[in-house]
Amino acid sequence: MTTSTSATHDMAQVQARTIRVLVVSQAIGAVGITIGVATASLLARDISGSETQAGLAQTFQVLGTAAFAWLLARMMGRRGRRLGLVTGYLAGAAGAALAVLAGVIDSMTVLLIGAVLLGATSATNSGSRYAATDLAPEASRARALSVVVWATTIGAVAGPNLTGVGAAAARALGIPELTGGFAIGAVTLLLAALWVSVMLRPDPLLLAQQSVQVTVEARSGRSWDRFLDAVRGAPTLVAAIAGMACAHAAMIAVMIMTPLHMEHGGAHLEVIGFVISIHVLGMFAFSPFVGVAADRWGRSAVLTAGGLIILLALLLCGLAPAGSSWQIFVGLFLLGLGWSFATVAASTLISDLTPIEARTDVQGTSDMIMALTAAGGGALAGVIVGWAGYPMLAAFAALLGAAVVATGLVARK
Repeated sequence: MTTSTSATHDMAQVQARTIRVLVVSQAIGAVGITIGVATASLLARDISGSETQAGLAQTFQVLGTAAFAWLLARMMGRRGRRLGLVTGYLAGAAGAALAVLAGVIDSMTVLLIGAVLLGATSATNSGSRYAATDLAPEASRARALSVVVWATTIGAVAGPNLTGVGAAAARALGIPELTGGFAIGAVTLLLAALWVSVMLRPDPLLLAQQSVQVTVEARSGRSWDRFLDAVRGAPTLVAAIAGMACAHAAMIAVMIMTPLHMEHGGAHLEVIGFVISIHVLGMFAFSPFVGVAADRWGRSAVLTAGGLIILLALLLCGLAPAGSSWQIFVGLFLLGLGWSFATVAASTLISDLTPIEARTDVQGTSDMIMALTAAGGGALAGVIVGWAGYPMLAAFAALLGAAVVATGLVARK
């Protein structure tokens, strides 16, 4: 076996090990992200006493995701994926603990601070999907990314369905029922941090940089300047970033207000949690098939398809009556599936088109833009529902879905 062949074989083994480690951390960490989704807006409403402010917890969490996406990307670029992922999970655990404290002392301020820190977990899981591509060949890059996205299904579907368990645990601990999920989430995020710290060795990004001899000089300068250099004159990369941001904003805006829409019609907490689980199933469970499609038929075609699925989902959500209905079940599932199509395709395009010396800068800034766009959508969601109702929110989100279709067509050209 030649030296080149041996090095390729060793790299493939490290890539396979990296995927296995990331699959486990995604599954564990996803519980911490999603277990509070079904109750966050309800907890914010109870503490603030206003339905208009119900979306603030999710909005601040998305703002935290934006801030940590940029901070963790800079850390990863200098010190590798492992340190960045561990730091993000620990920050998320602290945020979940603060959410519990907020419910106990009835403090909206503490809840929003906790939500910002909890946003680090979403940024961390986003960083994990990119870590899967560091050593992957271009021909199978979408599949590598999508397998890690798929792993989120395990914890993400279980998370919302643990709302009943969380409520029981809260009663046993003498804390408000709506904070029980956050208590469980804090524990799972600590476990995810421990797993990555011990098992993610060697670091995939550092190894990738070494393999192409990225120098310190190539990483000099400001992160923002490296991002601008990468996107300048690259319309496909700009389209991928915009498409990912619009898909995420549409999904977040509708998802965070769905529990309130269902509660208005008398749906029980367990049913709300189940609907969110169906939504999360659509987001993650089918991502390996999406990855295969993106590798086989092209990233832009899958991005366009994602936008079309989102539009169909929003049509059903807009027609859904308050409470539990088949429209809300199918609509939320398709909303997650459309998000999966758009996110896997756009994320792979971003990895394809970015030089390794600027990889974390572009990935982190893209995720920051995605999160800020979603934060704006989440902030408007509560106002729109309070002013004109849930169907109007679906109509607003449809504009974002149409933008996803447009970015896919731009990328195709």
